[in-house]
Amino acid sequence: MDVNFWQGKRVLLTGHTGFKGSWLSLWLQSIGVELMGYALEPPTNPSLFEVADVAKGMTSVVGDVVDYEHLWKVIADFRPEIVLHLAAQSVVRTSYIDPVSNYNTNVMGTVHLLEAIRKVTGVRVVVNVTSDKCYENREWVWGYRENDPLGGYDPYSSSKACAELVTAAYRNSFFHPADYPKHGVAIATARAGNVIGGGDWTPDGLVSDIVQALLQQRPVLIRNPYATRPWQHVLDALNGYLTLAEHLYKHGVAFADAWNFGPYESDVKPVGWLVENLLSLWGEEVIWEQDTAYQPHEANSLSLDCAKARLKLGWKPRLSLSQGLEQITNWTKAYQSRSNMHQYTQATIHQLMSVD
Repeated sequence: MDVNFWQGKRVLLTGHTGFKGSWLSLWLQSIGVELMGYALEPPTNPSLFEVADVAKGMTSVVGDVVDYEHLWKVIADFRPEIVLHLAAQSVVRTSYIDPVSNYNTNVMGTVHLLEAIRKVTGVRVVVNVTSDKCYENREWVWGYRENDPLGGYDPYSSSKACAELVTAAYRNSFFHPADYPKHGVAIATARAGNVIGGGDWTPDGLVSDIVQALLQQRPVLIRNPYATRPWQHVLDALNGYLTLAEHLYKHGVAFADAWNFGPYESDVKPVGWLVENLLSLWGEEVIWEQDTAYQPHEANSLSLDCAKARLKLGWKPRLSLSQGLEQITNWTKAYQSRSNMHQYTQATIHQLMSVD
């Protein structure tokens, strides 16, 4: 990512009050972006957005991507050059509880965003963040590539596959690469692995469940210790989104496609491995137990092939899974000791993104 590229750019970030959105907001603020966020109120209490005082360095608008008129007005008034779309219902288990809201946000929210962009002028780049779960999961031991079939067993996964299809349809119908000199809009999708990092209070997220158990000094309940996931630090995923946005801005439709951002194969680990190593880093006597309650279906094996991003974007993971777990431990202990988490999180961004 070229820091100088971002200085003075007008960027709209949807979902800025969420976990990834908060990290990304702080990063963009630190490099001189004129940043506006559009999202619901923080989805958890506590939240990284409030703990790290994210709002003080940006314009923060409370709104729902399901509300088309409001979203359109915000975009029309702000006229961003770059739109990073992170607003989503992001939890598999929540999608079982409220599938209608899940589809409204993840599918129609994408439609509303792209329709609003179609009706205004000035937007040059759109990065729509979907998910590694957008693929039809066949329990392969190798990573999914961008041209593998889309699908989804559960509402969340299928809604992200739908968001991919919506994006492709808008790109083909209204922002076709052949007509780029006329419309000037380059649209891509980003499919990241399971992101982890300090300040994650997402319900039913593995790391957030572990951290809450540690802070409350109770046993850690784990649903499936044998499931494997492409774990990566949140900043590696965000670096992928920003690198992709730069290429879209500079080179247009040559990069208007789908992109995977995930860890090296060596960091595709079972849940149990992550739990054991995070508890070891915490340094206190904590036990974990397998949750024997009924659990809705989730994929057992999942990984991503990120060769395309490495070869064509020059992107690669900077942090190993072990480094990511160390960051989570340090961040959580800083929060526990009532440090200034705005300053601490900003410093973490600069420190970790200087790693080669």
